Amino acid sequence: MNEAARGSDLTADQGAAPTPIVVPANEASWDDIRAVFGTHGDPAGCACQWFKFQRRDWRALSRQQRTELLREQTNCDHPETSTTSGLVAYLGEDPAGWCAIEPRSEYVRLLSARIPWAGRNESKDDDGVWAVTCFVTRVGFRRRGVGRALAEATVSYAKERGASAVEGYPIVVEPDQVFTWGELFVGSWTMFADAGYREVSRPTARRAVMRIDF
Repeated sequence: MNEAARGSDLTADQGAAPTPIVVPANEASWDDIRAVFGTHGDPAGCACQWFKFQRRDWRALSRQQRTELLREQTNCDHPETSTTSGLVAYLGEDPAGWCAIEPRSEYVRLLSARIPWAGRNESKDDDGVWAVTCFVTRVGFRRRGVGRALAEATVSYAKERGASAVEGYPIVVEPDQVFTWGELFVGSWTMFADAGYREVSRPTARRAVMRIDF
């Protein structure tokens, strides 16, 4: 975490216990973001490009191309700019998590997906509505409140940048439910609810639309 990030964190705890600090991704270094995504598994392979392209176009991109796109989109190592595509969480000096958040219109695949729109009638081109689409917690840092801190930080982050609303599309987790793949990358219902989001629709039994209007 660079010096600029130290002075502009979105969430921080002043007590002795280590709790996550969240900063805009442009205030993080590329090395830190790469550390969160790792070198194996879905986060490294996707590089948070799944919602940025239609399926065919996403598949046509190489892993390296997706990684390069992530670097460009985050504007990492450039704390002087206000343009970025997500948030990075730290535990102490260690990069621990990532959350993608941008105006909803930036997510091409999201605009054609069923989940955000089922049962709702609103403009897909409204740049004032922001979307939280992806969470990554670094291996070794799970179950330490990283995802919840990121979800909480999305609220002030979107509001400060002029959003009229912010929404997410989490999984509804049942008691003792076991996940065999990384479908929780969209976050959980409880995570969003604890951050102040309210459910506005339930497109499927397992997916909800959670939202805050400013």
